[in-house]
Amino acid sequence: MDWRSRLNPRSPIPSVSPSHRLSAFEQRCHELTLAVYRATERWPSAERFGLTAQIRRAAASAATNVVEGSARKGPKEFAKFLRYAVSSLGEVSYQLRSATDLGYLVEPEPVDVIAACDHAMRVTWKLCRRMEQTRESPVQPRPASPPSNRPSV
Repeated sequence: MDWRSRLNPRSPIPSVSPSHRLSAFEQRCHELTLAVYRATERWPSAERFGLTAQIRRAAASAATNVVEGSARKGPKEFAKFLRYAVSSLGEVSYQLRSATDLGYLVEPEPVDVIAACDHAMRVTWKLCRRMEQTRESPVQPRPASPPSNRPSV
């Protein structure tokens, strides 16, 4: 049995096909990415290669790391990618604060995007902690061979 199916036996194991269905965790990061892209469309063109590019890259990185990690070999590797995603979400959080202080985000936009970031951070962090606590099925050691009656040479 695959380690991912033990988390929730009813959920399908993620696939890497174009018809990839996002898990609830992946969906939160995806929603944040979309919210960031929509919010940054109206930012000053002078920020196109600055804050706009940086926050978009960080948001997309978070979602990408969750998806990539879910396709990895086991919970330990998945947790590593989830930690990367949490780091990217922290980056997005700070950049949203900067954008709000600079007046690039206007009400109610900051509340919505910041709430999406907080929610994505919360669920990703919880999943990361769960993966760190999940142990793969231990490999059963081979039984020792019975001693032979042959004399050693």
